[in-house]
Formats: sequence, structure tokens, C-alpha cells
Amino acid sequence: MQVHTLELRGEHIELDKLLKATGLADSGGQARAFIAAGEVTVDGQVELRKTAKMRAGQTVQFNGEQVNVVAARTP
Repeated sequence: MQVHTLELRGEHIELDKLLKATGLADSGGQARAFIAAGEVTVDGQVELRKTAKMRAGQTVQFNGEQVNVVAARTP
């Protein structure tokens, strides 16, 4: 399993945008299709809400890859 880290720019990122931003989906439409099909888990549970807000500390898994969401670094 390949592990990615996504550093937030704000307080959250929507799940479909996270998949696109990390390159796990080629487009927003493709990301939403993967989510609707039940192929994406958040913290070990299937997530069907396309625009679920992902916050620091959450883990997203899809297609054998994992994304750890971390808080933005403070200057």
C-alpha cells in the first residue's frame, strides 16, 4: 500500500477534491463515481458522501492507497 500525505490549506477539504488533488482520480467526476460506488473509506468506514469534509487526522483509503490528512504548517 502506498501512503500519501495531504497537508490542508484551510480547515478541511471535500473528499472528491482530495481524490483529485492527490492524483487518485483523474477528474472530479471520476472521484464522485468512485465514492458513489462505495470504493472509498474514511477512517476504515465506507464513505458515500461525495463532499464529506476531511479534516486533519483522518485517513482515506482507495484502490490500495492511503492518504493521511494533516494540518497546515504554521509559519
